[in-house]
Amino acid sequence: MNIDLTDTTASKIFGALLDARRRSGSPAMGAVLTLVIVTDEQGHYDALKAATSASREHPSRILVVVARPGRGAARLDAEVRTSGETGPGEVVLLRLHGELAEHPDSVVLPLLLPDAPVVVWWPGTAPEDPAQHPLGAMAQRRITDSASCQSPLAELAKRRSGYSEGDTDLSWTRLTPWRTLLAGALDHPAAPITGAMVAAEEQSPSAELLALWLGSRLGVPVQRVVSDGPGITAVTLTAEGEGVRIERGDGRVAQIQVPGSPERSVALPRRPLSELLAEELRRLDADEVYGEVLGLVGAGSPVGAGA
Repeated sequence: MNIDLTDTTASKIFGALLDARRRSGSPAMGAVLTLVIVTDEQGHYDALKAATSASREHPSRILVVVARPGRGAARLDAEVRTSGETGPGEVVLLRLHGELAEHPDSVVLPLLLPDAPVVVWWPGTAPEDPAQHPLGAMAQRRITDSASCQSPLAELAKRRSGYSEGDTDLSWTRLTPWRTLLAGALDHPAAPITGAMVAAEEQSPSAELLALWLGSRLGVPVQRVVSDGPGITAVTLTAEGEGVRIERGDGRVAQIQVPGSPERSVALPRRPLSELLAEELRRLDADEVYGEVLGLVGAGSPVGAGA
């Protein structure tokens, strides 16, 4: 069921949500959190599609905030959507015009689920300090995505300077399978690691974070090598004798070489946005490892450059 509201108010939107629930025969909903998506007209469709998919695992009230600042009169337009078993219970698309675009919290606050966590996600460009943003200040978790920006590595540096507990970035989330494979490879007895190499596209914030993580955990220099991608294509851990190598040239399947074991293939696909978001919604506490690694960005880390 869709309800369009033009030049409306937050109280009328709340009333429309209650009315839609009654009409659908579902006076109560099982949402466990409020997910606020801060985006623009161009990006809201893909972001909402990913959030809708993630909500099958994490039932949410999804509030999509599209700011349209300008000299025109302050106005709030909204679209209220309720769906069945295949999607979230409630979605509200909010378009904030004029001066109202500078005060999104005044619209969002009355629409939050009572006594439920709040997660704010910026699929594109994010504020330099998400925790100080009017919407970020009300959230337990704040999700950004440096890789979606025009200058990903510069954006990653902003994430470091504006970091607060509860912040995370999908460039870090993309590393979960890589970190799992590398940790498993290091469980096997081997000679001490003396160096490491990460090969990836030049503007890859995930590769930068992976290199920093390896350097901090192993205490060795890590070389960054530029490849054609897609994404991260190889990681090598150098040892006296045979080292560890994980190579993924097609973005789908990786070849793993570990001392004392035959070469094997494992699925290592580049995950869709919905899976990355779903992973981040599983936790509401601070990601301390991410905070530690992010603190090394541009701070004299042991990462070297390669050609």
